[in-house]
Amino acid sequence: MEMESIWFALGLTIFAGLATGVGSIMAFISKKFNPKFLAGALGFSAGVMIYVSLVEIFVKAKDALSGYYGDKTGYIYTTVAFFIGIGIIAIIDKLIPSYENPHEIKNISHSSNSSGQDTKLMRMGLFSALAIGIHNFPEGLATFMGALSNPTLGISIAVAIAIHNIPEGIAVSVPIYYATKSRKKAFWLSFLSGVSEPVGALIGYFLLRNIFNDATFGVIFAGVAGIMVYISLDELLPTAEEYGEHHIAIGGLIAGMIVMAASLLLFA
Repeated sequence: MEMESIWFALGLTIFAGLATGVGSIMAFISKKFNPKFLAGALGFSAGVMIYVSLVEIFVKAKDALSGYYGDKTGYIYTTVAFFIGIGIIAIIDKLIPSYENPHEIKNISHSSNSSGQDTKLMRMGLFSALAIGIHNFPEGLATFMGALSNPTLGISIAVAIAIHNIPEGIAVSVPIYYATKSRKKAFWLSFLSGVSEPVGALIGYFLLRNIFNDATFGVIFAGVAGIMVYISLDELLPTAEEYGEHHIAIGGLIAGMIVMAASLLLFA
């Protein structure tokens, strides 16, 4: 595997992960929060991730596993790995209490800043940072694997994940800012929660590089597809619905699918 491809994949993963810092900056510089724009962007991100997972990533995984095990067995392994991916991210969700879970994001842009709330808000922000860090591990692997398979696919996944990391950055930084009155502390904790994304990619790569073949690629890729579909349905769409109107979220979803479909057709 060429080092250039690895560096490119890692660069995309860093870009996607550190978008949590962008969310933090947006929370501080924006005088008027625009929930409709965020809802549309989250819907768009979900559309990209669902379409690319089911139409491109799942199919690539099936082709790799079918080539290694034969058509029928390869298809079975692809399907099982897809649902194992969903299971892994669902278990992670289950283990994190809903109050601190970024997949249960609350609209906290108008949180109280009274002194009685300080400890509660600080705890919420710190646990959100920890929870987001845990969730970003498999997302980092998804971006990294996608970029190694196909640079164009990697860019699409990275942009989609970056968009959905922005509100996660807001979820970490806002309560910490209200608790500490320190923009610097809020920004850095938000920023660091995204660092686990490239860390997850590197750990995954170093653990798997010695056993990397068509079979491991296919299983991991199918699992990644499952993870991305779950994130889209469990996090992106519900958060989009909370921040904006239903039709804006669905419009963004369809637009994301159309753009992803067009890009796959253009670079096929």
